[in-house]
Amino acid sequence: MNDTNENGSQPFGRNETGSKGPIIPKSANEALRPEKVPQPPKRSRKARSQVVIFLNFLMTLIVFITIAAAGTVYYAMTAYEAKGPLTSNTNFIVRNGAGIQEIASSLERNSIVTDGRVFRFMSEAYLDDDTLKAGEYEIKAGSSMQEIMQLLKSGKSILYSVSLPEGLTVKQMFDRLRNDPVLEGDLPQELPAEGSLRPDTYKFSRGTKRGEIVAQMLAAQKSLVDQIWERRDDDLPIATREEFVTLASIVEKETGIADERSRVASVFLNRLDKGMRLQSDPTIIYGIFGGEGKPADRPILKSDLEKQTPYNTYLIKGLPPTPIANPGRAALEAVANPSRTNDLYFVADGTGGHVFATTLDEHNANVRRWRKIEAEKAAAAAKASEETPVQE
Repeated sequence: MNDTNENGSQPFGRNETGSKGPIIPKSANEALRPEKVPQPPKRSRKARSQVVIFLNFLMTLIVFITIAAAGTVYYAMTAYEAKGPLTSNTNFIVRNGAGIQEIASSLERNSIVTDGRVFRFMSEAYLDDDTLKAGEYEIKAGSSMQEIMQLLKSGKSILYSVSLPEGLTVKQMFDRLRNDPVLEGDLPQELPAEGSLRPDTYKFSRGTKRGEIVAQMLAAQKSLVDQIWERRDDDLPIATREEFVTLASIVEKETGIADERSRVASVFLNRLDKGMRLQSDPTIIYGIFGGEGKPADRPILKSDLEKQTPYNTYLIKGLPPTPIANPGRAALEAVANPSRTNDLYFVADGTGGHVFATTLDEHNANVRRWRKIEAEKAAAAAKASEETPVQE
């Protein structure tokens, strides 16, 4: 074959070096010989630098850590807001001084949350400068960690109560506080003054000290007495707050009927104004039994009326030396602003109330009527007892 072009010149193309020029024919051996693979381009000194290698590793690590952190946060948030493992309501106590780590561990240990670490981590983020409050809490079934945190943060713990009704002595109130199973701590060794504790129902959370309730009662009674004393009738024959509380305690023990208190108070105030003895049975009882109170099955005997005690108002004139119980608001109000009457006597009417009189003759008639009613009640009770069949 002729290798010349049309005009007879040598053909041109790219030679073995890749540059343009005349094509040089190869022999058969040369054509079969493998061509040399071109060498890869040499790396620059910058690419080979250890700093660049470290930076590449660092960037890779940062990306990995960012992805892992984002995943962890997402898992924590999801777990924090998810329904909790509790299947029924339960009570949980946060002790005074407990830190969030202790609380979280206790929640997990009691199977209230699934992961104490998640509770701690997320709660710290939500709480900021706030804290979880001590107390006893009722945690509802299925509560999430977030709901539990909000409950403990609110401080809305379970409240218990102790009722101390009107007319109890200080000793009797202390006995109730001592026997309460939830209150903690000892009572003051020295009893407060009689009449100085306010009767009421006191609410408290677990961990409350008995001394705290006593302090609250003392402050509440002082505030109440001061408030009512300032609004008293100007014509009262009473000079001091102490006398005021003493008479209110007698009224408290004489009747539990609200509508009668102011009228009972008027009887005692009228007698004080006239220099008459009060002749109140509850004062005799206090003189004999003190703060312990009279046993329920012990009647007042005729001989009791003659016992010499500082509280026997059948024998002494005026008020006894101290209150005989802790009066409530109604009794204090009744003494401060009594009914306007001329009554000097009252006696039980046999139905739980009292009948009042302005003269001794009227009073004696009322007494005879009351005794007749009591005799009829006793006879009826005896008859009913006789007719009741004996159980074999």
